Amino acid sequence: MRVLLAEDDDGVAGALTEALYDNGHLPARVKRGEDVLARHRQADLLLLDLGLPDLDGLEVLRKLRAVSPVPVVVLTARGDERSVVRGLRLGADDYLVKPVRLAELLARIDAVTRRAAASSAPASRTVRAGDVEVELDARRVLVGGAEVRLTTKEFEVLAALATRAGTAVSRQQLMDEVWGDAFLAVSRSLDVHLTQVRAKLGRPEVLTTIRGFGYRFGD
Repeated sequence: MRVLLAEDDDGVAGALTEALYDNGHLPARVKRGEDVLARHRQADLLLLDLGLPDLDGLEVLRKLRAVSPVPVVVLTARGDERSVVRGLRLGADDYLVKPVRLAELLARIDAVTRRAAASSAPASRTVRAGDVEVELDARRVLVGGAEVRLTTKEFEVLAALATRAGTAVSRQQLMDEVWGDAFLAVSRSLDVHLTQVRAKLGRPEVLTTIRGFGYRFGD
């Protein structure tokens, strides 16, 4: 498993990297919060220290959760109740206080990834809204039984919404999934592709704009 380790202490990072590697994981270490936001798509799990030099770890977690569901285990010296509660409410999957026993850390990582895999397992690979069908595996879209041709990026935008049918998806999350990094993607590109998708589907009620936030596929 690819583990992104955000830790500015070289000694701690070295010990954790060695332990992760010895237990079959592929660790990659970064020191700054900005690096986490730029590289999180390359990881299956994030180990996040809160005391980073450029951004507070809780702020990194808040920004990350706006665009990514990647499992996050907070590993920090902050053991006060307020920090623990804030970390979990902001979306951390687990919260460990240093110093931590390596065996426990590895067990927590395994538990978090098992839960994440179970919750992300798709119930259906064909999503429907009205007479619009999105076949995710076949990368095909049908409207009223007739196939509609979409470009690669158009389909990826539609698929990102269809996999969360009925749920509002933020613009940042869409750009992160389709273009690889919400902080580098051009917002105008998303607007253009959504306009093209709407025109090709011919079903304006299927894609709803959530003003000031993002979009929703279906009811």
